[in-house]
Amino acid sequence: MRNLITDVPGIHVGNAHDPAAASGVTVALFEEPAVASVAVLGGAPGVRDTAALEPEMTVGAVDAIVFSGGSAFGLDAAGGVMSVLSMRGRGFAIGAARVPIVPQAILFDLNNGGLKPWAHGGGGEPPHRRLAAEAVAAAAPDFALGTAGAGYGATTANLKGGLGTASAVTRKGHLVGALVAVNAVGCTTVGDGPHFWAAPYERDGEFGGLGAPRHVPASALVPRFKGGPGANTTIALVATDAILDKRQAKRLALSAHDGLARALRPAHAPLDGDIVFAAATGRRPISDPIYDLAELCLLAADVLARACARGVYEATALPFPGALPAWKDRFGHRGG
Repeated sequence: MRNLITDVPGIHVGNAHDPAAASGVTVALFEEPAVASVAVLGGAPGVRDTAALEPEMTVGAVDAIVFSGGSAFGLDAAGGVMSVLSMRGRGFAIGAARVPIVPQAILFDLNNGGLKPWAHGGGGEPPHRRLAAEAVAAAAPDFALGTAGAGYGATTANLKGGLGTASAVTRKGHLVGALVAVNAVGCTTVGDGPHFWAAPYERDGEFGGLGAPRHVPASALVPRFKGGPGANTTIALVATDAILDKRQAKRLALSAHDGLARALRPAHAPLDGDIVFAAATGRRPISDPIYDLAELCLLAADVLARACARGVYEATALPFPGALPAWKDRFGHRGG
């Protein structure tokens, strides 16, 4: 166990980013098509091909899940992944044709100081389709966290956001992992201190080992927001090696949203596009469709909460005037 979503057999992750533009792409690539669903609870989502993931829809499995910066400009990234996978012979067979199934979610990073003329009236092509192809080529069991991939340009209300991951094992041996790009409208930390809201779920000092604060000051409960409508989104994938159908995967995605609520204040706001995909690589059956699934759902929420804190903990600040500090810039002397 490396505490990565790739501890779940059948998943590789690749990142690519453009430092000048301060935006990037992350691709979760499945070795074989994976049963998947999605739950959207934020008020301002940006997605591609997610309707096919509803349990009543025909498509049964996906080839990859894509996270991208760039807001709606970044929705080209799925096309870049599809092009590469098509050349590899991947996709849903329709006669002689194959169509790779590549759902995507985007986050808003257009005003973080990076050079994005294509978003500010200057023309040119967004880099996300190119970055997506690079991310597929880079997909591997190990990958960078923090200011990497789709988390490169991510921010929160008070600190640099980033790409996070975590994993766990159920009592019957099923693996569960989470991958998240944290670009939240609110905070992952308690007030102005170093402690994470997700502290009760931390394992092995993965985001500093400080534990929870002795008490939560009233000032930490005062609403604190970043940006405006469409300027935020936390996008996530939870995955398991269990054999699930789309109905069960939908339940897994819904339950995993609890992890966002444990790690972010607020979550699921009108200003956010909070989205969780769920995927099952189908390596191990479950013996009890109720309680085994319930434990998978519980752990999915736990690992997602941990992944959110870890994404912020591992981030580094962008090198632009006025950029938000990273957690380690402010509190690194306190961490483990």
